[in-house]
Amino acid sequence: MRVIAGTARSLPLKTPEGLDTRPTTDRIKETLFNMLQIYIPGCVFVDLFSGSGGIGIEAISRGAKKAYFIENAPKAISCIEQNLAFTKFQDRAIVIKQDACAGLNSIYEKQVDVIFMDPPYNQEHEKRALEMLQHMKYVTEDTLIVIEAALETDFDYVEEFGFQVQKEKRYKTNKHVYIEKRT
Repeated sequence: MRVIAGTARSLPLKTPEGLDTRPTTDRIKETLFNMLQIYIPGCVFVDLFSGSGGIGIEAISRGAKKAYFIENAPKAISCIEQNLAFTKFQDRAIVIKQDACAGLNSIYEKQVDVIFMDPPYNQEHEKRALEMLQHMKYVTEDTLIVIEAALETDFDYVEEFGFQVQKEKRYKTNKHVYIEKRT
C-alpha cells in the first residue's frame, strides 16, 4: 500500500498485521480520490475506522488542512502513528484512540468537510455512526460522508437520520456510498 498522489506521493505505508483490517486497494483509493478531488484542498477530513490511516494520509497528501483518525485497535493505532511519522504529517493529524462512535464526540470543529468510514462489513457500525452524526453540529449541508461497505449493504434507512444517498460507486467486492444531509 502506498500514497497515490500529492506531497507524499509513492511513499509506502505500513498496514497492521492480521485480518482485523482490510486496507483499501490502491486502485479503489485512486477512484475514490478522483471523485473527492474537489472537496479535499483545505478541508477537514475524518478517517473513521481508520485501520492503517491510509485514506486520511492520502487526504493530507492531496491538500487536506487537517485529518482526524479515529481507531481503537492498538495495532492499527501504532500503524497510523508510524505512517504519520514516516510521511511527516503529524502536524496536520489528530489521532483519537477510541471506539469510532465515541470518538465522534472528540471532534471540535465548526465544520467537517469529508467523513470517510470503512467499518467492518455487515455489522451495522455505519448505521450507529450515522445515527450519531445526525446530531453533530460539525456535520452541515456541505459535509460529504463516504461509506465503504459490502455490496449487499442496504442504506434505505439513512433518510430517518436526516441524510440522503447522493450516489453509489460499485466495485467487484464492495462499494462506496456518498451521503449528505437532506435539505
